[in-house]
Amino acid sequence: MAGCCLCSDVVTPMFFFVCFFFSGGLSNLLFMCSLPDHVHSMGEEPRMVLLRVYGAILQGVDSLVLESVMFAILAERTLGPKLYGIFPEGRLEQYLPNTRMRTDQLSDASISAEIAVKLARFHTMVMPFNKEPKWLFGTIDNALLAATPSPVVFCHNDVQEGNILMLEDREDTSPERLMLIDFEYSSYNYRGFDFGNHFCEWMYDYTYNQWPFYKATPGDYPTREQQLHFIRSYLMEQRKDSENSTQEDQTQVEEEMIIEANRYALASHFLWGLWSIIQAKISKIEFGYMDYAQCRFDAYFKQKKLFS
Repeated sequence: MAGCCLCSDVVTPMFFFVCFFFSGGLSNLLFMCSLPDHVHSMGEEPRMVLLRVYGAILQGVDSLVLESVMFAILAERTLGPKLYGIFPEGRLEQYLPNTRMRTDQLSDASISAEIAVKLARFHTMVMPFNKEPKWLFGTIDNALLAATPSPVVFCHNDVQEGNILMLEDREDTSPERLMLIDFEYSSYNYRGFDFGNHFCEWMYDYTYNQWPFYKATPGDYPTREQQLHFIRSYLMEQRKDSENSTQEDQTQVEEEMIIEANRYALASHFLWGLWSIIQAKISKIEFGYMDYAQCRFDAYFKQKKLFS
């Protein structure tokens, strides 16, 4: 069976398990590991887990410790899958049955609204990490961004369709059908980066099965109305326990956040362009990293002309 291996050569035959390789990740290798039907689980141990093997760009003691702590905290707060174990090259985590989200579903109004709600909750978290956003803005001429107010919050930094689970045990109308995953790039950052980066991801389909294994559709960048829908859903969640603002205040905030999102989209294009050049040198994942880098830099200059 394609993508399947019986791992009986590394454990005793009585306890062999089945591994399925998941494709689609650009940073990690993912495997779903499960016990065969005839093997009984012990106690509360899971019958199925997700094995994540870190890509070369994420390996190292500092990265391992930081992401393990982050993943454990988010799991404890039920904002991510449970953590079952860690090792130097990766970790074991809860497997949650889900339907893979497609890029074109990001523009679905109800899905977009729930992503905005999830992001608003994510941004309220207080995490025991350095709260100065250093990881991106030492690499870019940020004069334009410096003139664009954006609060520093705990950001996911990679909200794309592959990092959003559509949970199978939830109704389509459930307000809790989605879960953000893959926190390896999460850190304190400017809020606008999460907005702009997510809007950029509407344009990129990473499930394309021919070289360079992605498809860019610039025309899918969210329209002004789609951006407003996302921002209003975000603000509604953010303000649900606070006093109502005036319509004039609301309109002004929305306009400022649209500018914030679209200017920080520049940072998204620049960052992932650089990231892709590095990945082209070190990654073993089959993907057109240099093509993708060129695509993101082209989008950067196009976006800069529109929103400078």
